[in-house]
Amino acid sequence: MVSIKGGRKRVVTGVVSALTAGLALGAFALSGTANGATKTPEAAGAGRHAKPTIVLEHGAFADGSSWNGVIADLRADGYPVVAAANPLRGPASDAAALRTVLDHIKGPKILVGHSYGGNVISEAAANDPQVKALVYVAAFLPAPGESALELTNKYPGSTLPAALDPVTYKQADGTTATDLYIQQDKFHLQFAADVPAAQAALMAAEQRPIAQAALEEKATTAAWKTRPSWDIVTTEDLNIPPAAQRYMAKRAHAHTTEVAASHSVAVSHPHLVADVIERAARTTVR
Repeated sequence: MVSIKGGRKRVVTGVVSALTAGLALGAFALSGTANGATKTPEAAGAGRHAKPTIVLEHGAFADGSSWNGVIADLRADGYPVVAAANPLRGPASDAAALRTVLDHIKGPKILVGHSYGGNVISEAAANDPQVKALVYVAAFLPAPGESALELTNKYPGSTLPAALDPVTYKQADGTTATDLYIQQDKFHLQFAADVPAAQAALMAAEQRPIAQAALEEKATTAAWKTRPSWDIVTTEDLNIPPAAQRYMAKRAHAHTTEVAASHSVAVSHPHLVADVIERAARTTVR
């Protein structure tokens, strides 16, 4: 297990990779093609193995923009990236939606899930042999028969219930359902305490709700039982207790990195998150 205390610099492996990449890019710039044109990094790497596509799945109270900093790092290092839109309706239906994205991606893939997104990638990857690794970011790793709500309540520490703003509505069939938001004035402390206040305010305004039923729906499969997994545990998390995160990571035999961060670690520590993803990619796709 790796433990990180704060900081926004990429870990040593990331720095070495960046320096190596920089030297390589310099070499590409100096060596032209036969007609005098310089090679792009993509063209120069075409003769070597292709890098896997990184598929990012956001969780509740967030959207694809929560990965922006991570995407920038991954693309700079030559990885194709897709940030899928998570409907946040329930693990089974959300996994089905994610599989429609996966089915259009050729070659090896690394799935990354934040928070409730962990439930979704655990199910979506189950029958896709091209998914080579799973990366969980302050996320749920449910076993069959477990729900996100059950895992959250397994250990004390979550203050999320008191920060929620439930919205009940009538569905087309006449039944009622409830969507959950985080109260905007509590969002910063609850969800993104280590993110600048102005940025957290934008995140609060842009948050997407999750169906209450999605947090209560039980998992039916667990891809982490058959795929290598990496896990980032956030020790200052007020949504998913750190003890619950450690429990799930240990059970999955995941390569674990701990960081003193809020639940929004992909926003506050994008370089660290990108480094862990790239480590998973390098280890499993050669």
